[in-house]
Amino acid sequence: MKLFVPILAGSILTMAGAVYAGEKRSKDDKYVIEKIGEPKTCINRSQIRDTDVIDDQTIDFRMRNGDIYRNKLPNKCSGLGFEEAFSYRTSTNRLCNVDIIRVLDNTAGRIETRGACGLGKFQEITKTKREKTEG
Repeated sequence: MKLFVPILAGSILTMAGAVYAGEKRSKDDKYVIEKIGEPKTCINRSQIRDTDVIDDQTIDFRMRNGDIYRNKLPNKCSGLGFEEAFSYRTSTNRLCNVDIIRVLDNTAGRIETRGACGLGKFQEITKTKREKTEG
């Protein structure tokens, strides 16, 4: 018997606040990252289009208007960079630096949560693709 597990690439399930990043994405070494303005303590959940997990300590939140907010967690979150999936719950429409995420582990067709990790502040950034240098 084969198990079929749908993968929701970069989707946000608004009811549970779950995020699944099913495919490998480009990492920062392909981009020039520039910070814009002062870090924010919160972003609006309803404005999040998708996310890109960079590593165990970094998540980019892409907003519906095209802005990108980078969240650098204060501590490494074990398994986040490998699983590239996490969930969160909030009582408001805001995701803030005091909120907790949980790494989602998809093993044998079952999605389970791992340890809890705190978020950091949200820094607006731009990502510009690096030009290839010939050598």
